[in-house]
Amino acid sequence: MERWIEPLALLSGPSAFQAVREGHALPLAGGPAAFALVRLIGDGRPFGLMPPGAVPEDWADALHALTRRPAPFAGLAAGRPLVMGIVNVTPDSFSEEGARLSDPGAAIEAGHAMLAAGADILDIGGESTRPGAQPVPAEEEIRRILPVVRELAKAAPVSVDTRNARTMQAALDAGAEIINDVSALRHDPAAMQVVARGGASVILMHMLGDDPRTMQDRPRYDDVALEVARFLRDRVATAEALGIPRSRIAVDPGIGFGKTLAHNLALTERLALLAGIGCRVVFGASRKRFIGTLSRVAEPRRRVAGSVAAALAAAARGASVLRVHDVAETVQALRVWRACEAGGEEGEEAER
Repeated sequence: MERWIEPLALLSGPSAFQAVREGHALPLAGGPAAFALVRLIGDGRPFGLMPPGAVPEDWADALHALTRRPAPFAGLAAGRPLVMGIVNVTPDSFSEEGARLSDPGAAIEAGHAMLAAGADILDIGGESTRPGAQPVPAEEEIRRILPVVRELAKAAPVSVDTRNARTMQAALDAGAEIINDVSALRHDPAAMQVVARGGASVILMHMLGDDPRTMQDRPRYDDVALEVARFLRDRVATAEALGIPRSRIAVDPGIGFGKTLAHNLALTERLALLAGIGCRVVFGASRKRFIGTLSRVAEPRRRVAGSVAAALAAAARGASVLRVHDVAETVQALRVWRACEAGGEEGEEAER
């Protein structure tokens, strides 16, 4: 039987600590969040709700996977959600920033500004993978990103958003530490070997199919959260079998990549299910279309408030890395959110 346990009734702050200490809840991915209820899912069928203490013995491994703290991703401390700043050097980027940052100097300046605003990681991309985007030859992608990667890697951990093995290798040679592949290393047959051999960390993302041009053509799922979790679990297993240790892998549900508005909302609400995979969870909803639909804001660059709201929702459900365009606003919101969740302790620390 395929077994999944979905954590529910999430707690945070002092109440989470107390509930775990008194045996009423268990830590989610090592904490600080906790869960007081679970839903058992066997062979795709839910079995109802129960407290963690009532989970049958033969489900113990699945329960332990939810509570175990994953290794720090890319060697970064994991006591709080990390912020990954997006540096797109693609002239056709959906976020409207790409044309401005297609000049290497402007992109480098933007990256340094994000670091000054509190970004922990910079994610540099040279090929747009928005719905309907046309592929970019690896040579052009490398030309766009290499000067930016080379310079920003001197200042911070750099991730490169690419599906192409040649681009991955060039970026790693230039100092990048993380590969962020929207195809979960399926697009290029050589990609898995490049990541394994290069010792890089990798983000495996769910995308429906393998072509951004068609991924939004009537996407359908029976249970989107479970199907995405299953896909990511299987890709992690494949990567491990081919030489990439789980400690170097993070997973991303792929908000907006072959999903409707309802799918995106369901994935966000049930994000904690991914903790059972045993990897850090990356969440990227920044400025995406579903935020514009919900907020009735057409221009991507004006979707900042909605993007921050989505990031906080993901952080509350266990996301370890938040991939965002608007770093300063996200960092500020996270600091206030964490202080409110922690109560007086975080506030006292901030005043010191």
